[in-house]
Amino acid sequence: MKSLITGNRVSYILSLAAGALIPLNFAPFNVWFLSPLLLALYIALLQHLTPRQAGIRGWLFGLGMFGSGASWIYVSIHEHGYAPVPLAASLTLLFVATIALFYALHAYLYARFLKTKPLGILLGFPASWVLAEWFRSWAFTGFPWLFIGYGHLQSPLAGWYPVIGVYGISFLIALSAALLYLGFRLKGSSRLFIAACLLLPWLIGPALNQINWNDATSNKTINVTTVQGNIPQAIKWQPEQRIPSFDKYRSLTRPHWKNELIVWPETAVPFFYDKNQARFIDLNYEAKKHNSVLLTGIPYQEQEPGFPYRPIYRNSIVALGAGQGLYHKQKLVPFGEYVPLEQWLRGLIQFFNLPMSNFIPGPSDQTLLSGQDYKMAAYICYEIVYPDFVASMSKDADLLVTISNDSWFGKSIGPLQHLEMAQTRAAENSRYLVRSTNNGVSAIIDHKGKIRTQTEQFKQQVITDKVELRTGLTPFQRWGSLPILLICTVLIGLTLQFKSRTIQGRNVKSSNTN
Repeated sequence: MKSLITGNRVSYILSLAAGALIPLNFAPFNVWFLSPLLLALYIALLQHLTPRQAGIRGWLFGLGMFGSGASWIYVSIHEHGYAPVPLAASLTLLFVATIALFYALHAYLYARFLKTKPLGILLGFPASWVLAEWFRSWAFTGFPWLFIGYGHLQSPLAGWYPVIGVYGISFLIALSAALLYLGFRLKGSSRLFIAACLLLPWLIGPALNQINWNDATSNKTINVTTVQGNIPQAIKWQPEQRIPSFDKYRSLTRPHWKNELIVWPETAVPFFYDKNQARFIDLNYEAKKHNSVLLTGIPYQEQEPGFPYRPIYRNSIVALGAGQGLYHKQKLVPFGEYVPLEQWLRGLIQFFNLPMSNFIPGPSDQTLLSGQDYKMAAYICYEIVYPDFVASMSKDADLLVTISNDSWFGKSIGPLQHLEMAQTRAAENSRYLVRSTNNGVSAIIDHKGKIRTQTEQFKQQVITDKVELRTGLTPFQRWGSLPILLICTVLIGLTLQFKSRTIQGRNVKSSNTN
């Protein structure tokens, strides 16, 4: 078995296959029990290797994972960036191969510094895995997608989300994988100890899930409506389609003005707020007349301080009617909302010149949007995938709202992965979350991350449901990812310090324990 695992050709294929199967852990598949099994196989594939060999297998693992799990990148580049098939395929492969380098780096460092230590597998692998995910979330603009901790809203680990967040779940899965691998290697009483450690977090999770970490605000509920216009991306920004799009959303909303909160998607109104004041005044009056709050995504233009005049553009949400506030998106999507290295890439191909790809991020000290007697933390599209960003903004909010335009994903698994990440944010912060998208999936999600009501994809549809307004902080809201990152850092330090350990009464050198 050892020779089969370590044989170069077979191990390369297994590394690629293990990574390619990881996305089955996430929506829409939700085969959550695969993640620790596949990671256990991956740990086995990294044994008995030089750091360079481990780096190659790590890169292949990442190539398989992002090649299957982020395949929707091709849809964005080809269908909406109008790149021909060969160019779109090449750019997608380049992106996947580049992101996979994060796993090559992790595997190299794990093999170089941790693997041969006495605690290298048990503690070093899970701790370094989490730190690698965290590093990927912000390095080089960041790509916080496909963390192994997603996909467990239906598993026994779900109760851990409001305590330790998605990085904490990643740690528990990586720890489970390490214990599974060691359980196959060790014998006797050691195997019983491993089994007990393996089961413990999975047994505690359901008990944690019974805890209400915060309270409904005086048991207050409101009726919320999300409006999904299903306007094709190909015509969304055409000048002649802007007024028909606006009128469509008004028409779909008209029967629902009696509800306290109505949410339109990202850039549902495809013209600048300051350039169409008459239409917004009319819409604001209609919402106020019904005592309703209307949130809508808009592009927003303002003047940059200084002279000469230079307009800057933001992706924003405005609250109308009985609501107040304006929020400018802070975390922008590379190439979709701004172009890195713009002076070299802008105009090179059509993909680098997409409509509305010159936004500027909003300031970090913005106030929450408000309804009549409640506050809302709002997030636009990509922002919902940042766990600590969402937790920080949500502390004083009674309700979470996210708007998106998932047309960029097309008919792929991307929108469903995006929805699952929004569900995870609801669970981490124990808040109801309202999600409104242009073409699906719009949803109303409870404080446990469970979907109460949702739309179908690629359909013009309106949904309404009751949501609870909730206050109080979960442990994750209070502390964020800092505790689990500190724990992982300490575990790395402990792993590096240990020289040997005692097993069954014998002192065993570190080279024999892994």
